[in-house]
Amino acid sequence: MTQSPNVILYYLDAGFPFFDKYPLLPHLSHHDGKKVDLSYLYQDEKGNFTNLKPSISGYGVFESSDENEYNTTRFCKENGYFQYDYPKFLTLGQTDSKLTFSNQWNKKLMHSILANDAVTKVFIEPHLVKRLGLIDNRIRFHGCGAVRHDDHIHIQI
Repeated sequence: MTQSPNVILYYLDAGFPFFDKYPLLPHLSHHDGKKVDLSYLYQDEKGNFTNLKPSISGYGVFESSDENEYNTTRFCKENGYFQYDYPKFLTLGQTDSKLTFSNQWNKKLMHSILANDAVTKVFIEPHLVKRLGLIDNRIRFHGCGAVRHDDHIHIQI
């Protein structure tokens, strides 16, 4: 893997443009210009960084918890939050099933995001917080009433 790949950072939603205070589904917010979703970073089957994403929309292909990680998705769905993995219907098609979540580059990305004092909240799934070794009081669990955040990063300023 190269020391510094040419990273293209994809933003997925920063607010729906047609009506004031109308968030793009399935969002509960994203209507005030202070929230943005970013795609995670991936590697190919050889372990090389790639700017490719596993879905066309950037949503709906999840980095699920490993066996030794807490399964928030199971907990939320077992407790009646059916919408928790709703973004699986928003992929607009998958692009490459051989792509894998890059722990190394996503950790670097998260540190870059958190280096900005304007960032007030970051939503990612608890198992990814643990896996990436992230410690920052701005990283929050969004709750079961929202959608899962292991297919994208939610940032709020």
